[in-house]
Amino acid sequence: MVLWIGYLQWHFRTRGNVMPPEPVIKKFCNIECRDAVLAYDRKEPLIDENGNPVTIWDGRTTKPHPVTGEQVPDEMARIALYGYVNPRKAEWPEADFVVGNPPFIGAKSMRAALGDGYTEALRREWNDVPDSSDFVMYWWHHAAGLVRQGRVRRFGFITTNSLTQVFNRNVVQNHLAAKQPLSLAFAIPDHPWVDSADGAAVRIAMTVGRLAVNVGDDEGVLTTLTAESEGGSEGVAVELATRRGTLHSDLKLGANVAGAGTLRSNADIGNRGIQTIGTGFVITPDAAQRLGFGRIPGLEAHIRPYLNGRDLTSTPRGVLVIDLFGLGVEEVRSRFPEVYQWVHERVKPERDYNARQSYRENWWLLGENQPRMRESLFGLNRFIATVLTAKHRVFSFLDVSVLPDQTLVCFASEDPYHLGVLSSRIHITWALAAGGRLGVGNDPRYNKSRCFETFPFPACEEEQKFQIRTLGETLDAHRKRQKSFYPDLTMTGIYNVLEKLRTGETLSSKEREIHEKGLVSVLKQLHDDLDAAVFAAYGWPATLSDEEILERLVTLNRERAREEEQGLVRWLRPEFQAPHGAAPGVQVEMGMEEEAAETAPKAKHPRPKNLPEQVLAIRAALAAYDRPVTAKDLAKGFERARVDKVLELLETLASLGQAGEVGEESFVA
Repeated sequence: MVLWIGYLQWHFRTRGNVMPPEPVIKKFCNIECRDAVLAYDRKEPLIDENGNPVTIWDGRTTKPHPVTGEQVPDEMARIALYGYVNPRKAEWPEADFVVGNPPFIGAKSMRAALGDGYTEALRREWNDVPDSSDFVMYWWHHAAGLVRQGRVRRFGFITTNSLTQVFNRNVVQNHLAAKQPLSLAFAIPDHPWVDSADGAAVRIAMTVGRLAVNVGDDEGVLTTLTAESEGGSEGVAVELATRRGTLHSDLKLGANVAGAGTLRSNADIGNRGIQTIGTGFVITPDAAQRLGFGRIPGLEAHIRPYLNGRDLTSTPRGVLVIDLFGLGVEEVRSRFPEVYQWVHERVKPERDYNARQSYRENWWLLGENQPRMRESLFGLNRFIATVLTAKHRVFSFLDVSVLPDQTLVCFASEDPYHLGVLSSRIHITWALAAGGRLGVGNDPRYNKSRCFETFPFPACEEEQKFQIRTLGETLDAHRKRQKSFYPDLTMTGIYNVLEKLRTGETLSSKEREIHEKGLVSVLKQLHDDLDAAVFAAYGWPATLSDEEILERLVTLNRERAREEEQGLVRWLRPEFQAPHGAAPGVQVEMGMEEEAAETAPKAKHPRPKNLPEQVLAIRAALAAYDRPVTAKDLAKGFERARVDKVLELLETLASLGQAGEVGEESFVA
């Protein structure tokens, strides 16, 4: 069908309104109307133990809450759940070539679009495709397997440009790195989607896969978009450029950034922010006062400043978030009854119909509390954050009182040296190559596992670190200073102007105003000085091209991986990442040194004053052990810590699924 449609489009473009021969689609008896990835005998309604159909809320219909008046799920609007009998992988007819345009359904949208029963059956049968993969990757994976088995010569698919994102890229990488490898013969990583009649405003990618028969027989064609404009009735007019070489899983040529390995030195530092799973958690300052903020002791630890990506790139909303992490529901009701009632009326009705059991049962808690992030930030005064998907890659310090949401990537460091390196051209170049792009705006996406955890920081002298540290602090302070003077300034506006200064474009009157208010020429000088300092820290010339930077970073990544295999880990924050005495750049796997570190006297940590900090401290202490420990063991590490209180905290963590209980009063992280 795809080929026929393409033929008809070509016919009318080349011959005008001349009608093609009829019938337009000839009867070859080879078109099958069926599911392409999941076969099954039939689907039937699920029945509970009482013989009644199993139903769930339809996910759309709402009604006014009788107290708050806000829209909540209508429990009467229900749909039946279906099971799939004898599900199995669908077989494809014999063919030489496979061409298709599978449905654009993201991993998070599959249940809503396809149903719970279908999604679960699909993921169960295709268990070699990660659950985080988009729907199209089941086609891609199946076709790639057929090519590698010699049953198909080539395949070609149109997908969304999220193919280059890590959650989809891993499927591609597995086939490229297999024993009988696939190679990419052709790719367009990013192209506008022309037909927007159905509202599908997306960016697409195109890929063609073939078998790499001989070593080195993997040269492909990369076509990239150089310009696009309105094309009238034909959609979008594009200009393309073509290059040849080995195509990697990120649909790029040159340095194999997609093949870079994760470094232990960067582990446990980067995390995504929290996810509320309930709009009722987000409140205004006025609502916070009505709930007792500033009046009820202890509530200040549970109503916190809340920032998302738009707050950093645009104008901050000035909102707060209710964060009851570490508290049981009875404790919330007894200590903070106003907050309990608010959440009970504004969050619980929505959570009651959530498909995930943990969200329903722990309705008073944020949906994704990110305990690892909280552990990593414990004891810090500030941390570094960047927006997950943004036009400009900017890193800023946030006060540790701020609770970041899932659109922010957070780094557990208060050292401006780290902020300086992350803000440098060297790291930005790496992040742009490693992270891919997403959305209609085609904005760069910062995936911390690919952009941060693979990035090799420079091994430099303390004097060089001091210079980068000073410039990083100055850069962050300069931006904050100007935004405090002129609240209408936005980070996006400032960096739009900075980009024009770098390219020499003429500024508009509005941009000149931003330039004056933001002192953007000063900002440019700070970035230039910072780039020079970071290049010097690596020992590289500042004249390197982006491709040369990537090649050197890929090589350095491999060198650091070999060092770490031999026990040399250059920890970014050793007191947190290696709390048993390892210093930056020292071997941590030598038996004598480990024994010495274990027997050396250790300073006790001060006992945190409030409950959330106590929970985080106990969880962090528990995570430092690679064996089961008791409350008595952990209490020894804190000043004036009561064993019974530590045991109570451990049991609370276990009940929330954040610790495991093994044996009698022994726990593991």
